Amino acid sequence: MKKRLVLFACILIPLSLSAQQPATAPVLKPGSNLVIENIPSIPMAIAEETERYGEYRAATLFDWHPLQHSILIGTRFGDTQQVHAVAIPAGTRRQLTFFPDRVLSAEYLPDGNSFLFLKDIGGGEWYQIYRDDLASGKITLLTDGSSRNNNPVLAHHSTRLVFTSTRRNNKDTDLWIMDASDPASARMLVQVEGGGWRPLAWSPDNRNIVVQQYISINESYLWMVDAQTGEKKQLTPAQPGNSVAYSTAKFSHDGKSLYVICDRDSEFQRLTRFDLATMTPHYLTTSIPWNVEAIDVSEDGRFVAFATNENGLSRLYLLNTSHDNFRPLPVVPSGVIGRLRFHPDGHDLAFDISSSRSPEDVWSIDVRNSRLDRWTESETGGLNAAHFVEPRLISWKSFDGRSISGYLYQPDPQKFPGPRPVVIFIHGGPEGQFRPAFFGQQNYLINELGLAIIAPNVRGSDGYGKTFLKLDNGFHREDTYKDVGALLDWIKAQPELNSQRIMVTGGSYGGHMTWAVAAFYNDRIRCALPYVGMSNLVTFLEHTESYRRDLRRVEYGDERNPEMRAYLERIAPMNHLDSMHKPIFAVVGRNDPRVPWSESRQIIDKLKAEGTPTWFLMANDEGHGYAKKTNRDFLFDAEVLFIREYLLN
Repeated sequence: MKKRLVLFACILIPLSLSAQQPATAPVLKPGSNLVIENIPSIPMAIAEETERYGEYRAATLFDWHPLQHSILIGTRFGDTQQVHAVAIPAGTRRQLTFFPDRVLSAEYLPDGNSFLFLKDIGGGEWYQIYRDDLASGKITLLTDGSSRNNNPVLAHHSTRLVFTSTRRNNKDTDLWIMDASDPASARMLVQVEGGGWRPLAWSPDNRNIVVQQYISINESYLWMVDAQTGEKKQLTPAQPGNSVAYSTAKFSHDGKSLYVICDRDSEFQRLTRFDLATMTPHYLTTSIPWNVEAIDVSEDGRFVAFATNENGLSRLYLLNTSHDNFRPLPVVPSGVIGRLRFHPDGHDLAFDISSSRSPEDVWSIDVRNSRLDRWTESETGGLNAAHFVEPRLISWKSFDGRSISGYLYQPDPQKFPGPRPVVIFIHGGPEGQFRPAFFGQQNYLINELGLAIIAPNVRGSDGYGKTFLKLDNGFHREDTYKDVGALLDWIKAQPELNSQRIMVTGGSYGGHMTWAVAAFYNDRIRCALPYVGMSNLVTFLEHTESYRRDLRRVEYGDERNPEMRAYLERIAPMNHLDSMHKPIFAVVGRNDPRVPWSESRQIIDKLKAEGTPTWFLMANDEGHGYAKKTNRDFLFDAEVLFIREYLLN
């Protein structure tokens, strides 16, 4: 196992215990990149107990090799996810990039001799596009190095590349085009307004690009852009009083149709085929009352693979385009599917999937005969994955009678009898959804500390229809807080749960919810751990990066409107300090472009002045979440210390 730096701290010991305990005990030495406030020295014993739970790996699908039966994946051997090549199923992972910051995506150029990849610095999300030439090992920066460049899409069998860039004003995501072999060829293709534009796919003849204009998770549009002139035409006009979300699109083999995921005329996102001549929709998955969430079209156009989200778990289907009939692929393991990618051969489909008992791994299936190949088998620190808890789906009635659901992880009752302390784990978004994928280090809390964990999907969560998705917008924001209040009532009625020992935690919007629960239900919790969360939606909207500010106003409300501003100030945790007396552990990243670290700092300073016990951790080399393993490990060990001190003690 990886060695950790230790130092020795003096510990004051009662005289009666001096014969039983050493005068000094080893403690963790934090990195110089961490800003730590009021967090006690972490005993090395905690780090030794948690270490194996942090030594898991995962593998994310990036791309097929265009000429060979091999793949690119993202996985971690050191501190961050890097690009690796895998030549055969279950083959060795050969590392190709070596950076202190993670690589988010990679895609081969047509000859297979080089690939493009996307990376930022320190979690700041000012992404740059690079080319890695495999023969020479030379890495070339293709973008300007300062603006935010994202969503790269290669043309078919070509080195032409379309991507979004804020180069013009650091706000609007204009469409740019370049030849990946020549960075100097980059030029703006379309100037747009707003931060929600992104290219989705090239037409088969590479003359046109279908582009998404994202307004909110409930509203978006599709446009067709001429790849030479930049002329754009709106394919999906607005429908007054009936917003529609178009989430992705792929061209048919003949270029005459688009396969689109959208919720037009439906509660759920369906696979839909639009004839481009008339834009008439043909709904293909109406019989499935769940969201379609990922698609890919085989290069020969014979098949469309798509994955659905059925109450949190994924199911993989194959549609035959000659008659539009589809069938499930039953040999695929149960879990949560990420990316789908057909090999150029037209019949090998790769995907990544994770589950409660398996980290994310890459598989492929031959759709002709359902032969399944596993490309990676990620480790779990030597722990027996069969001992990781599979959650149970639960539901409860909220204040307005609406049913809210979530997942309950319960420890082994033989090892941990009696009512168990509870951690409420709230997802981000707010349009996210907690799904039973691999739970990583949190398994330590269940298996070794005997904690129950409940992950609610409050109103506004994705996956349950667009009506449910809109229930938290604008002036309904505090209804989500009440959903957690109703969950606290439900916990009190469960004999196997200890309603006197509850901690609430979550990241991003889940961090905001954590602040809110700490403000409005303080007497019903023991402690709270908000992670990169907003303490006041007004100050958040004023200081989040400009390229995303208007996108967030659609969800939370426009703070420039006096009535909305007054409402958001009224419900802001920042303005309810007199209610917040339970211990708080706030975690931030210094380079966070989404939720500035000042959102936690401003409330922590005031809580300290009020006498509330506060811990504070900031990583100077992280952004919206901790991507580096060393930082994640220190954070988790501090979390365990916080739990022992304030939830269990």
